[in-house]
Amino acid sequence: MGKLFLTTERLSIRNLKSEDLELFYQYRSNPKVTKFQGFDVMNEEDAKLFIANQTDKTFGKAGEWVQYGIESLATNNLVGDCAIKLNDNDIRIAEIGITISHLHQKKGFGKEAMIGILQFLFDIRNIHRVVETVDAENIASINLMKSIGFRQEGHFIENFFFKGKWSSEIQFAMLNREWNNNVNRHTK
Repeated sequence: MGKLFLTTERLSIRNLKSEDLELFYQYRSNPKVTKFQGFDVMNEEDAKLFIANQTDKTFGKAGEWVQYGIESLATNNLVGDCAIKLNDNDIRIAEIGITISHLHQKKGFGKEAMIGILQFLFDIRNIHRVVETVDAENIASINLMKSIGFRQEGHFIENFFFKGKWSSEIQFAMLNREWNNNVNRHTK
């Protein structure tokens, strides 16, 4: 186990670093970005502490979310972040999440980063199953999951109270064999 570093055509996925603070805070403090996320807007001190806590984390510890920066190879600037957690009881099952800055949405970065993460998890780490849970009102994320080939497994109605209201979630999943059967569809 060690620090994670992945590259795709336009992105690198790597541990967060202190130099990311300004851009990380810029989108993590935006209510439009955090609207459907499992976290609320961050102040600058929260963002700084969050990055400091994530900087040296390594991939592979069961039950621990590790957050990674998504950096544009063209600009060397942070365009978002993503997280991976291996299941507490079986590290062959992973959960993932992604946040793209409001300044970089609708450019295909989310899909490219997700495919890069899935290639790592399925092709390199031989993970059996990957799960992603999204807010039922987050149409962009739902469409992203479907476009990559995730299968909807559940729709949880008003299953948690967050940000002052009852929210619903949709759970998506993909098995390694499903990824392999559709690998040509995941190239872009």
